[in-house]
Amino acid sequence: LVQLIESGGDTVQSGGSLRLSCVATGGFVAPYNVYYIGWARQAPGKEREGVAVIEGDGSAEYSESVKGRFTITRDNAEQKVYLEMDDLSPADTAMYYCAAGLTYGNYPADRGLRLTPGPWAYGMDSWGNGTLVTISA
Repeated sequence: LVQLIESGGDTVQSGGSLRLSCVATGGFVAPYNVYYIGWARQAPGKEREGVAVIEGDGSAEYSESVKGRFTITRDNAEQKVYLEMDDLSPADTAMYYCAAGLTYGNYPADRGLRLTPGPWAYGMDSWGNGTLVTISA
C-alpha cells in the first residue's frame, strides 16, 4: 500500500483559507502519476464524505459541497497533492484524509471514495492518518 502523509490542518476563522498537503512516500505498485489521489473528510458524528479527486493528468472532480471553493492540484515529480480551501465555513470542520488508488467502478456504499451519490466510486486502497481542520465562526 502507498504510504500517505497529510499536513496543513489548522484552526482558521470563517471566510479564511487553508492549504492541505499530501505526500506519498512509498509502497507503489504502479508509477505515481497513474494513481487517483483524493481527499475525503469526516466530521464528528458524521459519515466520511468525499471532497475531491485528481487524476495523473491533472483532471479534477469535486463534490457539490466544495465545488468553486476548493482546488486540488498535484505535483507528480514531488509525489504531492494539494487541497487549496477558500471561503471556509464551520461546516468544513473535519478530519481531512488523503487517499490513493488505481480503480474507479461500482463499489458498495461502505467502500470507495465517492463524490456524487450512487454506486460509482474511486477504489482507494491507501489512506493517510488525517489532518484536522477547524473553522471558527
